[in-house]
Amino acid sequence: MARPLSRIGYGVGQGARVAWYASHYIALNRMRGPLVPEGETKPVVKGHFPKWQGIAAQMRALFERDWRNIDAGLYRAPAGLASPADALAASLRFFKDARKVDERRLSRNHSEVMSDELREQFPRYYLQNFHYQTDGWMSEKSAKLYDTQVEVLFTGTAGAMRRQALVPLAQALKGRDQRKVAMLEVACGTGGYLADVAANFPRLNVTAFDLSPAYVAEAKARHGSRRGLSIIEANAETMPVADASQDIVACIYLFHELPPKIRKTVAAEIARVLKPGGTAIIMDALQTGDTPDFDGLLEVFPIGFHEPYFTSYLATDFAALFGAQGLTQTSATPAFLSKVMVFEKS
Repeated sequence: MARPLSRIGYGVGQGARVAWYASHYIALNRMRGPLVPEGETKPVVKGHFPKWQGIAAQMRALFERDWRNIDAGLYRAPAGLASPADALAASLRFFKDARKVDERRLSRNHSEVMSDELREQFPRYYLQNFHYQTDGWMSEKSAKLYDTQVEVLFTGTAGAMRRQALVPLAQALKGRDQRKVAMLEVACGTGGYLADVAANFPRLNVTAFDLSPAYVAEAKARHGSRRGLSIIEANAETMPVADASQDIVACIYLFHELPPKIRKTVAAEIARVLKPGGTAIIMDALQTGDTPDFDGLLEVFPIGFHEPYFTSYLATDFAALFGAQGLTQTSATPAFLSKVMVFEKS
C-alpha cells in the first residue's frame, strides 16, 4: 500500500494537469465560434445534459478509481506534466492551430485530405478531417498536435481514462511470464497507451500498428527501439499477424471512427488473431445509457466535432458484435467519458 505522501503527490499532480488543460479548454471556448454554423438547423437533443457539478463528481470518481488501482499495485503512478518548455511549446502549437480547426467547423469543411493519390493508398472513410483536425491523420503536424488536443477536449482526464485499460491487462497477465505473452495493439496512434504498457509491463512482447504513417513515426520517436516492441504501418481490416497468434489484443478509441460495416470486419480480425483463451481489451467512448446524465453530450459531440460514425457507434451492441465472432463479453466498465470492454475467446 502506498504511503499517504504518495497519495498527496498524486492529487497535486493530477490537479495541476486538470488545471492546465481546463484553462486551455476555457480559453478555446472563448475564442471559437458556435459548434453549429449560422443558418444550420440546431439539433434536437433528447438526452440529458449534465450540470458542471455532475461532471466534476464524475471526474473525482475517475481519479479516485485511478488512485485505488495505483495503491493496489495494478499499475504505477503516472509521470507528471511535461517540462515547462515542452508544455509551453505544445500549448502554442495548439492555439495557433485552433483557429484553423474552427474555420473548418464553421464552413463544415472536413474533406481536405480526400485526394485521388491518397485514395489509392487508404480507405475512403479514413480520408476525412475527423474532429476538423488539420491534415486529418496524414501529417507530422497533426501527430504533434494530437495528444494536446485530446487532453484539452477531456480537460486533463484522458490519461486517467486510458489507464483504466491497464486493469484488464494486469489481470490477464497475473501469474504469467510476460516474456512469453504476445500482445497486439490495434490503431496505436502516437503511442499513448503503449507508453502506459511499457512503463508497467516492460517485458511484454508487443506489436503495435496504425494506418497513419505520420502517427507511426511519432510513436516510434516516442518509444525508440525498446526491446520487445515493434511498431508498424497497417490496416486494422487486414491485421499483419497470423491466426491465433496473440494472447492479448488492445484497441483504444478506434471503433467510434469506423463505419458499421468496417466495425464488423475489425471485430472479426481481432477474433482471428486471438489465441483460444485470449483477451481483447476495447476502450472507447461511452454509449447511450452507460451514464444517462451524459447522453445529451454524446448526441451533440459528432455534430460539433465531425465524427460521422459516432451516432451509429452509440447504438452498437458490442456484446453481439464480438459474440458473432466467438468472443464473450466479460465486463463493461464506464470511466468518466469512456468505458473499457473486455472479451474472451473460447
